[in-house]
Amino acid sequence: MSLIWATRGRNWGFRFLRNDTSGDPLVFYDTAFSGVEDAPETCRRVGGAGSQPEMVALRFPDPEGRRDRAGRVIPHDFVVFDALVGDVDSVEVGRQRIWPLVADEFARLWELPAPPSVSR
Repeated sequence: MSLIWATRGRNWGFRFLRNDTSGDPLVFYDTAFSGVEDAPETCRRVGGAGSQPEMVALRFPDPEGRRDRAGRVIPHDFVVFDALVGDVDSVEVGRQRIWPLVADEFARLWELPAPPSVSR
């Protein structure tokens, strides 16, 4: 499965933490989240026509209730591609299927003083 994951930590700002695509993740991210930029939760299917792959924009607040040092809720933004696209049809389903793929990684990164590099 391929996905793009963006979030922020306790001490570092919004960053792409995973980019399982070739190229700039911002291109897919902007397309997927266009029109729902300010929504606290979203599950939106886009693309699938022409050169645009089918993808799902998925956003939900941190399942552990973590907040950054300013007290803001930590959002997790995903652009989901490939095999799981058909399975992710709601925020709750997305949380159940996608969060376990990154939960341990985020727990390790959460307290870091600086943002990590994007992983592939």
